[in-house]
Amino acid sequence: MKRTPVYLVLMTVFIDLLGFGIIIPLLPFYAEHYGATPTVIGLLSSSYSLMQFLFVPFWGRLSDRIGRRPIILMSVFGSFISYLIFGFANSLAVLFISRLLAGFMGANISTAQAYIADTTTFEERAKFMGLIGASFGVGFMLGPMVGGMMSRISAGAPGFLASGLSLVNVVLAYFMLPESLKDKSKPVRKLRLLNIKAMREAFHRPAIGNLVLVFFFYTVAFSNLYVAFPLFTGYVFKYNAADNGYLFAYIGLIGILVQGGAIGRLVKRFGERALMVSGVVLLLAGLSFVPNAHTLSMLVILITLLAIGSALVSPSLTSLISKHAGSSEQGSVLGVSQSFSSLARVIGPFWGGFIIGTAGIAWPFYTGSIMLLAALFLAWRVPRIQLKQVSDLAASK
Repeated sequence: MKRTPVYLVLMTVFIDLLGFGIIIPLLPFYAEHYGATPTVIGLLSSSYSLMQFLFVPFWGRLSDRIGRRPIILMSVFGSFISYLIFGFANSLAVLFISRLLAGFMGANISTAQAYIADTTTFEERAKFMGLIGASFGVGFMLGPMVGGMMSRISAGAPGFLASGLSLVNVVLAYFMLPESLKDKSKPVRKLRLLNIKAMREAFHRPAIGNLVLVFFFYTVAFSNLYVAFPLFTGYVFKYNAADNGYLFAYIGLIGILVQGGAIGRLVKRFGERALMVSGVVLLLAGLSFVPNAHTLSMLVILITLLAIGSALVSPSLTSLISKHAGSSEQGSVLGVSQSFSSLARVIGPFWGGFIIGTAGIAWPFYTGSIMLLAALFLAWRVPRIQLKQVSDLAASK
C-alpha cells in the first residue's frame, strides 16, 4: 500500500501543531494586555481543551459515518479561521472567540489517528501512531520559537502566520489526501453532541475503559507540569521563561527521538502493553523525585525519565485503544479517548496552580504521582490474553 497519504496526514498534524505552538506561549501576554486577571487567563487557556472535550467525540463519530477526509478538511479550515481571528483580535472577547472556535473545530488529532488505523496493519500501527506523536512534538517545539520571532513584527503577526500555515494545510489536504474509510455501510452510533451512551459503552468494555482512564490520569499528571514545573524551577533554580523554554525543548527532542525512531522497533520486541506499563513507571519515578532535585544534573536526569516515559505511553495507549475498537468505530473510540485527554488538560494546569497556592511547591508532583499510581494499576489490569486474541484476529484476516 502507498504510504504517501499517511505521511501527508503526519504533515497535516505537524503544520497544525506548529500553528498551535506559535499561539499558545503568547496567549497569556496578549490576554494580560487586554486586562485579563490570572484566573481569566486560566479560563482562556482551558477554553480550547474544554471545547475539544465536548466536540472531539462528535467529530470522531461523524468521521466513522462520512469518512476521515471531510472531517480533516473541516478541521484545518476551522484552524485557518480561528488563527485569522486571533491575528485581528482587539479585545479579550475576540481572543475567547478565537480559542473557542479552534477547540470546536479541532478534530485533527483523533481523526488523523483514525486515518492511520484505517491504513496500517496491526503490526505497524504503533509505529505510525508514534510518528503522529513525533509530528506533534516537532510542531510544538518549533512553534514557540517561531511565534516569539513573529511577535517582534506586530501583535497580530503570529496569528496571521499560523493562519497562513493552516491555509496551506487546507490546500494540501484538498488536492492530495484520499479518503481512508472504505466501508461506510457499517452501522455507527447516532450523532449526539456528548454521547454519554458511547462513553458508557466504552467503559463497559474493560480493556478500552481501563486504557481511556490510563490516558486521563497520565494526562492530568503530565499537564499540571505546564504550571508547576516553571514555578518550581523559578523557585529552586531562579530560572526564567527562556531557561524553561530550553528544558521543554529538551523534553520535546527526546519525544521526537523515541516516537519518531525507536517506538516501532520497541513495539516489535516488547509489545504495546509492556511499553505502556514501562512508560508509566518511568513517569512515576521522574515525577516523584523532582521536588528533591537541587542540582541541574539531577533535574536533567529526572526530566529525561519524564520525557522517555511520556514518549512510550502516548503512542502505545493510542495503538492499544485502536486495536480494541471495532473497524466501524475507530473514530468514535479514539474520539472518546481524546475527549478525556482534553478534559484532563483542562483539569491539570488548574490543579497545578491551585495546589501550589494551598499546599506548597512540591505538591503538584506528589499528587501527580498519586494519579500515575492509579494509571499504573489500571494499565496492569489490561489483560494479556485479550491482546493475544486481538493479534490472532488480525493475523487471520
